[in-house]
Amino acid sequence: MTSTPRPEPLAATDARLRTLAGSLTLEQQVSLLTGADVWSTRAIPEIGLGRVVLSDGPAGVRGEDFDERHDSVSLPSGSALGATWSRDVARRYGQVLGQEARRKGVHAILGPTINLHRSPLGGRHFEALSEDPLLTASLAAAYVEGVQSMGVGATPKHYLANEAETDRFTADSVVAGRPLRELYLAAFEEAVTAARAWLVMSSYNSINGTTASENDLLETPLSTEWGFDGVVVSDWTAVRSVEAANANQDLEMPGPVGHWGPALVAAVEDGRVPRARITEKVTRILRLAARVGVLDGFEPAVAAPAGKYDGAALAREAATRGAVLLRNEGGLLPLDPASLRRVAVIGHNAEQARTQGGGSATVQPRHTVSPLEGLRKALPADAVVHYSRGAKVAEGLQEFPRMELHNPVGNVPGLRVTFLDAAGAEIGGEDRLASRLVWFGAGIPEGTAAIRLDTVWTAPGAGLHTIGIGTVGRVRLSVDGAEVFDDELTDHTNVLGAALFDPPRRTLGVTTAAGGGVALSALYRLPAGPGIPLTAILLGEETMVADPEAEIAEAVENARTADVAVVVVGTNAAIESEGFDRQNLDLPGRQDALVEAVAAVNPRTVVVVNSGSPVLMPWREKVAAVLLGWFGGQEFGDAVAHILLGTAEPGGRLPTSWPAALEDVPVLDTTPVDGRLVYGEGIHLGYRAWLKQQAAGGAAPAYPFGFGLGYTTFALGAPSLPAAVDVGGDVEVSVPVTNTGSRAGRAVVQVYLARSDSAVDRPVRWLAGYKDTVLDAGASGTVAIRVPARSLAHYDGGWQQERGVFTVLVGRHLEDDFQVAEVEVR
Repeated sequence: MTSTPRPEPLAATDARLRTLAGSLTLEQQVSLLTGADVWSTRAIPEIGLGRVVLSDGPAGVRGEDFDERHDSVSLPSGSALGATWSRDVARRYGQVLGQEARRKGVHAILGPTINLHRSPLGGRHFEALSEDPLLTASLAAAYVEGVQSMGVGATPKHYLANEAETDRFTADSVVAGRPLRELYLAAFEEAVTAARAWLVMSSYNSINGTTASENDLLETPLSTEWGFDGVVVSDWTAVRSVEAANANQDLEMPGPVGHWGPALVAAVEDGRVPRARITEKVTRILRLAARVGVLDGFEPAVAAPAGKYDGAALAREAATRGAVLLRNEGGLLPLDPASLRRVAVIGHNAEQARTQGGGSATVQPRHTVSPLEGLRKALPADAVVHYSRGAKVAEGLQEFPRMELHNPVGNVPGLRVTFLDAAGAEIGGEDRLASRLVWFGAGIPEGTAAIRLDTVWTAPGAGLHTIGIGTVGRVRLSVDGAEVFDDELTDHTNVLGAALFDPPRRTLGVTTAAGGGVALSALYRLPAGPGIPLTAILLGEETMVADPEAEIAEAVENARTADVAVVVVGTNAAIESEGFDRQNLDLPGRQDALVEAVAAVNPRTVVVVNSGSPVLMPWREKVAAVLLGWFGGQEFGDAVAHILLGTAEPGGRLPTSWPAALEDVPVLDTTPVDGRLVYGEGIHLGYRAWLKQQAAGGAAPAYPFGFGLGYTTFALGAPSLPAAVDVGGDVEVSVPVTNTGSRAGRAVVQVYLARSDSAVDRPVRWLAGYKDTVLDAGASGTVAIRVPARSLAHYDGGWQQERGVFTVLVGRHLEDDFQVAEVEVR
């Protein structure tokens, strides 16, 4: 892995940074260690220091606000990126994000999320890359390189052992030393040592009894062994005390008020915190400022980024390269467009696809392409597409489609937002496009006591509709001039930003005529007193289904006479989001019954799964084809259409094992007991746990780690490798690969290691290297894969290597019919 193309800080430059840091007063130094606001650090103009702007998120750059008018490129989720098994795609993914950051005036991106897929119930499973530390580390490092090649800082997060959302602020992750090093730290290591990340984010949770922002892990291995010279930024509100200043925690976010400030000045003055620690933290912040170009007198790390990147094209490519074909009976896919006259497209997610997970990862794209839209665009003009919803997915209030809203004040699409002072006088206003509005640290004028929303909603059809409002706080709602609600909506989750994810709501039924408009007016009163400035208001409609069986019956009749039935099933942000873990792996609503019914009448049924993490598929062997699309970003629908119609190949391989049943999953728990979440599986995480379970006679997954079909076939030859290597040496494995099919395609060659007679506990086998290649039909080539010495090592107070023979297994997935060789470590 090559490092980010930037000059290393010269000793003289570093010395100047330290001198500058030391020239500041204690009060000035401490002021730099807490954010100036929700999204930026403090500036000190007299020394030429500007503010550093940070922004969510891992799959798009939102900027300093949640304003839908300030749109962002929305890339596929982390799990989709993990499924590409492509360092090249990950690097270009990072470059697009870096470009987006520069466009929005952002200096550091809060990503990648590289916690491991420990349990499929994890709420942010979609945001992370994989269940394997080597795959995660290599893709994360490439992502970081891509971002920082654009002169923007990347922030690997959340350090450390932050694999669940339940009680995330207080949970203690209890992890033994060996899995801590071999799995959870290993996932971060390459992003720091090879890609040289400029920031790292400390997590909310504790690790082995000490909260992350005060944990010694911030020093060792991060700073000492790995040589990290960047800024450790806290997750928002994760600094809990002055004591964190005695750890290698550098920046407390958000600001301007936190646990440091005057309390930290006092702690330095009375000797509880050494002044040298403060100077070191300030030096790191100044180093970051210099790297991103906001410190006068210092050259930025990247003065002028090379290249211009098409964000939409990369989003489409990443969605295509990450889509995993799990089943393709009889070679139904790819479909022949010329033979299609009637296509049934079925499913709530076909029309309202979920393209990103919920929570801080959410951005506001200019557009999204649904599978329904993508297929309609891609199919020949004489092919008729019939759509049926079939089964409701979206629970709760969903924001109104923008084309259904009219701003009665500006006489433009959308709605009018008016900011009022305590006396009710208008102090500002704006014309907005979306009916889900969020202000987090920016956008509300000073002196605002209330916010009024006015719009006219045109219902999509006549009849009874369930509409309402969601927020936290005091709100009044009027419909066609009549007050229907005036009360407090209370959040009982105690989760920071819960209103962003799933706000408490009040709904009512409204009967409309076809094309009739409904005037809606809401008045929200801002709470008094201090606190993080977060306000979220949602006006929307809840999908109500009077007769679920009738909806399924309609879809069945649609599918019965179709040349092919494409059923899109999935989840949404109420299922997969920051802030809470999943309760099960079931598809919500009646989607399983829908698939079963459609497949019973049309043997040419293709199911597209639109989820960020594993779901159960009890019907998987009753349908002709299954394609995992993940949360596919803004171009998701086009990617699905291109794959189904054969203009692109599904390029993905599973980054995580997919179970057949919830009770089969060997590592499942996300809920702390007495405040402790014990990682009792040790080194046997993900597919390693499945292999251990299978070896004891237990269940296997429905689809194993690394699995994925394509539209061609490959044969792997016997690998070539040295018979022996010295302790500490890498192993170079060369594998002949031949495309034995009729069209070009991509092979992902995976190398696993095994050692059955080990003196230490080991997985049955573990991923040690991988590489992809694209070959034309009938073509052959050789793939060279480096197996790093670390893959042959285990941790026992330090990295150790057993001498003796290791088995080398080369294949296309974890359960393949491997090509087998051996290497001796001597």
